[in-house]
Amino acid sequence: MPPAVHAILVARATPEAAAQLERTLAALRAQERPVDALTVVVCGSAQKLRALIDSSGAEGAIEAPAGTSFASAVRLAAGRVPEGRAVWLLAHDTQPEPGTLAALSAALERAPSVAIAAPKLVDARDPSVIVSLGVSMTRFGRTVALAGGEYDQGQHDGDDDVLGTDVRGVLLRSDARAHLLPDPALAGADEGLDMGVRARLGGRRVALAPGARVHAPVAGMAGVSQRPMAQAYAVRTAQLHRRLAYAPAWAVPLHWLSLLPLALWRTLLHLVAKAPARVPAEWAAAVTVMARLGAVARSRREIRRFRTGSWAQITPLRATRAQLREHQDPDGGEPVIRRELRFFSGGGAWTVLAALVVSVAAFLPLLAWPVLGGGGLLPLRDTLAGLWADAAYGPRATGLDVVSPADPFAAVIAVLGSLWPASPSFALVVLWVLALPLAVLGGWFAATRVSDRSGVRATAGILWALAPTFLAALVEGRPAAVLLHLLLPWLLYTASVAHRSWGASGAASILLIAVLACAPSLAPALAVLWVLMLLLAIAFRIRRGFARVLWVVIPSAVFFLPLVQAQISRGTPWALLADPGRAWNGGDPASPLLLAAGFPGADPGGWGAMLAWLGIEATAAWVPLLLLPVGILGIVAPMTPRWRAGVGAIVVAAVGLIGAHLVTGVQVAVSQSSPVPVWPGTGLSLGWLGAVAAAAVTLDAGLRRRSLARLASVVAVLGVAIVAVPPLTSVAREEAQLTNGPASTLPAYVTARAADEHDLGTLVLTAQPDGGVAAQLVWGASETLGGQSTLQATDQAIDDGDRTLAEIAGDLVAASSGEVQERLSDVGVRFVLLSAGDTSPTETDAARTRRLDAITAIDQRPGFVRVGETAKGVLWRLDADPAPRPALDERDRATAGTIATGQAIALLIALLLAVPTFASRRESRRAPRVVGRGYEEVDA
Repeated sequence: MPPAVHAILVARATPEAAAQLERTLAALRAQERPVDALTVVVCGSAQKLRALIDSSGAEGAIEAPAGTSFASAVRLAAGRVPEGRAVWLLAHDTQPEPGTLAALSAALERAPSVAIAAPKLVDARDPSVIVSLGVSMTRFGRTVALAGGEYDQGQHDGDDDVLGTDVRGVLLRSDARAHLLPDPALAGADEGLDMGVRARLGGRRVALAPGARVHAPVAGMAGVSQRPMAQAYAVRTAQLHRRLAYAPAWAVPLHWLSLLPLALWRTLLHLVAKAPARVPAEWAAAVTVMARLGAVARSRREIRRFRTGSWAQITPLRATRAQLREHQDPDGGEPVIRRELRFFSGGGAWTVLAALVVSVAAFLPLLAWPVLGGGGLLPLRDTLAGLWADAAYGPRATGLDVVSPADPFAAVIAVLGSLWPASPSFALVVLWVLALPLAVLGGWFAATRVSDRSGVRATAGILWALAPTFLAALVEGRPAAVLLHLLLPWLLYTASVAHRSWGASGAASILLIAVLACAPSLAPALAVLWVLMLLLAIAFRIRRGFARVLWVVIPSAVFFLPLVQAQISRGTPWALLADPGRAWNGGDPASPLLLAAGFPGADPGGWGAMLAWLGIEATAAWVPLLLLPVGILGIVAPMTPRWRAGVGAIVVAAVGLIGAHLVTGVQVAVSQSSPVPVWPGTGLSLGWLGAVAAAAVTLDAGLRRRSLARLASVVAVLGVAIVAVPPLTSVAREEAQLTNGPASTLPAYVTARAADEHDLGTLVLTAQPDGGVAAQLVWGASETLGGQSTLQATDQAIDDGDRTLAEIAGDLVAASSGEVQERLSDVGVRFVLLSAGDTSPTETDAARTRRLDAITAIDQRPGFVRVGETAKGVLWRLDADPAPRPALDERDRATAGTIATGQAIALLIALLLAVPTFASRRESRRAPRVVGRGYEEVDA
């Protein structure tokens, strides 16, 4: 005779619980084999469910706190179940079909070894889909569902013996139920699996009853939540708890000690797997399990009481590799909709090669130069250690007792110099020669987010490489602006799809660090675009897109935080807009109309100077008209069928142009006695990026006839190419700012001594046009590009170090008494250099007089040995040995360590997210490469 069955039904007092509970109670009454008794446990207030419970015929109802778990609720009701009765576990949202209990009871009757009979859980919304039919686990305890998410075609109806099952709807044999109740310590996950493992260790087993069908939601009252954070926490907590509960006694302490290191290792794996949402859950689960030693002890005690066999009984039922692969890639058959890139077959490689030929022809003399100089260029450190020391918090390369954060641009320069470790300065020469082809390459790839057509991509690459602001930066020697122009298209390439995947978000976050490092004045414009992306992610309800877009700015915030804190603490927040690198004032600024046309200087495209070189007396006012075709194509973009992409590109162009106009005339940096304005060309690069993207949208979607699109492309490229003629020929005409070297800004004698003396100090004096003297203390063999600091260039206050240098310089160049030599030695100065400065006929009389008087004054001072006149100026050496440069104190070392650690962690996370994996590449192929053809297609 079959045993009596006592059903335990757990309900949660939620708004929808009443309707679900009514359906479940109706299903119980409709059972072919009726239950013998029913106990209802309500988690929360039972007031709204009281009428249903009273009419159900339940022998009793228990009201438990709202936060009670399913397992705890079952254990509360188990005390009311008489001996000799089987227990059926149900939740208020599980509706068994009429023959379910009969099939489960039959499974128990057929074999006395069966302790748990498990039904087939099917989706309540679509009963043709299996929710769960058997669970297994790997060697390391990972849960593997055997049939979840499949259509029910009877393919698993022949399965019988499994390791575990979903806890919902299971029937427990009467003589084993006391030892197999669900464990509350499992946080709601793997409860059925744990019950099956305990049953197997007790010489019993779990049998499937495919004929017993229970309708249940994928995540219900007794199931794991589908919220990613809650699901990850529950699953990982259950896995770690089971690991401690199942391990041999001698191994439990080792497992317990390994929880936190294992959490760190799995954090890296989660980041590589593009699942950062699991990281907080990973640590929370590890801490939770470590703190619940009492729960582990209780679980081990229950296993020990029922166990009769060895763990070898579990091995045959563990998940096989085939089952694990199927679990990892359940949707591997989804179609790939991304087209081939066609970089070679579509002409992209030929366009880059043509740009290389043009670049070599334009910058041919540079190939023989070991170091690139002129304009805002300076040499780099000779060693990798020196490069990265300039990029770290600590003593700055110039100034007296200056300890401060480094500009993030110094890290960009360190990366660039590390690409040519034998001679880091030569990396700038290589950069200048490869700048045009690299710009074409970046523009071509950015255009893949706009068009699938090879001609449109090639046009966009050429337009981007011949941008007036980019060529002006190359000719004038602006390294930060050149690097920015090369990085911007890659930022567009990644950031435009940052909402799709964590890989794109991670790559965009790294590129944003470099972009802002090269052009801090772009921060407001890029912040506006970032906020717009967040709003779009919300408006179009892109799953997980908000978090991915949000992450893009976090590494940049970490890298710039020390610099921001330093500028704000001294009351100069606007100084954050200063251009990094050498504070250098170029040519005359452009008018508002020329800025709107895309020219950063007063001479549009350099045509005024070229016409003068040719001896032609004509105005260059016609030059901006050559860019009209690009502007017209861009303006038409919002009126094309792909108006979303067109509007987005126009917004980028408008934000860039507005930013360029706003920074025009802003002067926050000083070079000696001259103010240095923020260069508007960086904003123009962003505006040009949007204009080229908008023009590409028009060529792709606005001009249906291919012949018309080709004609428009040729006209646009031809106009921009004519504008580019002066800068591309400026080196041959010897009108570029670029020069061969110098390898050092200091005389060769100082450079040679610096190779042996670490932190050698040189006081550099420069006569000013008004008769004053500028003093600068340079440490090492040369003033370097990576050693420049916007904190120093924008410093408006006079501190003790500035005052000391000013007093020493004043006494040194004046015919006054005083122990200047001792004071110089005390601050670590070995050499004094009176810079040659501007010795051309344009040198003012006051500057010439001051320079000659200074030479006379220093020559007459004791303790100064005149080394001689060099190309850099007149050099003196001090007889006395200088004091060593002070090392960082304990507080500064702690600050340096904190900053370096924070930046390293942020960068490591971004790199791990950006590293492509097989799964991320497969997922990316299921979304179109082109952006803006329907948001429903790109929500990966």
